[in-house]
Amino acid sequence: MAQKEWIDKDYYGVLGVPSSAGADEIKKAYRKIARDNHPDSHPGDAAAEERFKAASEAYSVIGDKDKRAEYDELKAMAASGTGGFGGSFGDYGGYRGSSRGFSGFTGDGESFDIGDLFGGMFGSGGGQGTRTTRRSRGADVETEITLDFREATKGVTVPIRLTSPAPCTVCHGSGARPGTSVTRCTTCGGDGIISENRGAFGFSRPCPDCNGTGTRIEDPCTACGGSGRVTRTRTITVRVPAGVVDGQKVRLAGQGEAGERGRAAGDLFVTVHVRPDKLFTRSGDDLKVTVPVSFTELALGDTITVPTLDSKVRVRVPAGTADGTTLRVRGRGVTKRNGNSGDLLVTVRVTVPRHLDEGAASALRRYAEEEKRSGFDPRANWAGN
Repeated sequence: MAQKEWIDKDYYGVLGVPSSAGADEIKKAYRKIARDNHPDSHPGDAAAEERFKAASEAYSVIGDKDKRAEYDELKAMAASGTGGFGGSFGDYGGYRGSSRGFSGFTGDGESFDIGDLFGGMFGSGGGQGTRTTRRSRGADVETEITLDFREATKGVTVPIRLTSPAPCTVCHGSGARPGTSVTRCTTCGGDGIISENRGAFGFSRPCPDCNGTGTRIEDPCTACGGSGRVTRTRTITVRVPAGVVDGQKVRLAGQGEAGERGRAAGDLFVTVHVRPDKLFTRSGDDLKVTVPVSFTELALGDTITVPTLDSKVRVRVPAGTADGTTLRVRGRGVTKRNGNSGDLLVTVRVTVPRHLDEGAASALRRYAEEEKRSGFDPRANWAGN
């Protein structure tokens, strides 16, 4: 969408947030509207689809730091009566000509260059500027997926269904009816901008005949109305790299909304959510697991079998290991992007039997007597003893 069209749009109102809202608040509002009105959840509901499109359009502007700054500046100028497009010279108050087009002065007599103010909208001040790539590019799209813990740590490829503007399959994105072509706008010579001189002053504005695109379509495609894109549902394969963490985004360049009339598409950002695992947790690239052991395994030492993401490993528990000790197994954790792996951190916890048969109980009583006779006191040097 061209910036000149922003003047009639209330993107904050569309998302239901104040103009002072932070980036996280804007994103949260957009996601809620998109989730509640997604075409996949409301097939055939034209009103929901329009709300979905409006929210996507709003977020593509005020969800982008640079675009939001331009939008806020443009709306502020419109509110104060200093930002008209194509109005008379009187609309601009005290401005005077400059080599770049327009310059102005403040009430304190300090001068400033209007080219800096309008540069983001018209290219370069009052000259024959060119449209910026950001204006032509399609909007970015965000979606979410949820993976199991082991899928996220090992990496996985998943298909997702996405409903968004995509290139028209009839005109292949050109916007012109098959058999015809897009022509250069004769009004602006293909620049998308026209310049006007009024006495000693001059200014530039988007060409009204081509809406600043620099091209004309005499015979538009009937399938897309000349925009070169249509809203459709498609399946995209997303490769999630190994080691992704909860909340991390995966970027797919060029898989967002298609640009108008064959221009570059935006990007797709996939936010990954990870379900907790019953056994494992993570600490960076290290994998953590807690293993139940018996008192005798810790006291006498033993070798225990411990699960990993792929198989099982045998871990030696030294004699006299304290309850809660963490043992490290090198290279059996989460695979890093460089191909190396973190470690497996094994924490041992004593499990006490609730019931003992008479033989085991008798043996344990004999052990307790021998333990006292040896002088062992588990509470020695504890609590002032």
